[in-house]
Amino acid sequence: MKTFDFVIVGSGLTGATMARLLTDLDHRVLVLERRDHIGGNVADRLHSSGIRVGLYGPHYFRTSSDALWSFVNRFARFHPFEAEVRSRVRGRLENWPVGAGYIRRTVGADWSPEFRGVPRNFEEAALSMMPRSIYEDFVRGYTEKQWGAPATALSAALAGRFDVREDDDPRLTPTRKHQGVPADGYTALVENMLSGIPYELNCDYLRMRTVFTARKALIFTGSIDAYYGFQFGALAYRAQKRSTDYHADVEFVQPCVQVNEPDPAVFHIRTIEWKHLLPEAQRRRVRGTVLTRETPCSVASAEETPEYPFPDAANKTLYQRYRELAAQEPTTLICGRLGEYRYYDMDQAIARAQALVRQLLETQPWAAKRPSRLMPAGA
Repeated sequence: MKTFDFVIVGSGLTGATMARLLTDLDHRVLVLERRDHIGGNVADRLHSSGIRVGLYGPHYFRTSSDALWSFVNRFARFHPFEAEVRSRVRGRLENWPVGAGYIRRTVGADWSPEFRGVPRNFEEAALSMMPRSIYEDFVRGYTEKQWGAPATALSAALAGRFDVREDDDPRLTPTRKHQGVPADGYTALVENMLSGIPYELNCDYLRMRTVFTARKALIFTGSIDAYYGFQFGALAYRAQKRSTDYHADVEFVQPCVQVNEPDPAVFHIRTIEWKHLLPEAQRRRVRGTVLTRETPCSVASAEETPEYPFPDAANKTLYQRYRELAAQEPTTLICGRLGEYRYYDMDQAIARAQALVRQLLETQPWAAKRPSRLMPAGA
């Protein structure tokens, strides 16, 4: 039996942030990771060419919070990077999100959104922003490939992740104050977060529950349905199959880091060219380029890695049943993207982890004598 104040299951950004904050407050913490690496879905590796490749797709860090930016800079040196994305439409690479200027050129100056009223699903929400022809070219095919379902079956809230750019700004998130990529990668950032904290890899907590005991709380950042043995059935998740290729004699293949493929006839959904994420001086020293193609898939078993909670009403209802079970366990906290069955950007995941630690400090009996002075400013 291994006993700690906190046992944290999962070494992604949520688990690593909570482990760091609780350790800084003098709690004994153990982190368990089912995979053979730390970092969760932000993990990366260095290709033999010197190009860093994300194991689970690209991650562009952006936040407007000075406090959050200061926190992540404790653990990594970031170099500036503002992502630009293109979509291949009718054989041409166009800005994504789509700009109003493009719509005026292709539809007409007096264009208006297709849908008016309160959207009931993703398709109506998207059409409330743009004409149908733009939706069909840029949005529908990409979304239905991503989720493997009709756009009319998906939540309207999903459309909140994009807009129509009135100023045609090509940057993916132009309003975020701080944007960058850790110079040594996200795995190194998480390693620094976990410095001095014991962790075990290749450890499936759900198969070894009796081996570990948490005196104060178990923090579980895996899938909430798996934690409860799929008692009410399995929640739906999507993931990506990835194929990565090195092109030795080409400097760049794409004009930007990410090219989306909304055409339903194209099997994959996007291509990432990792070299774009490197600082300019480092790019010049690298020979060739590395590209990863991503193709969406469903998560068919508990052994696969879920990445995206499924945005529809049925799964939302099923999740609430599991959440009601979790509410009955005061010394277990199920959290993170999979535990809370919702999508978090990286800055949101870290901010949420900070808020949960603060909540523990404010509500648990054992926290009465623990100081909060070591919590990051503004967390």
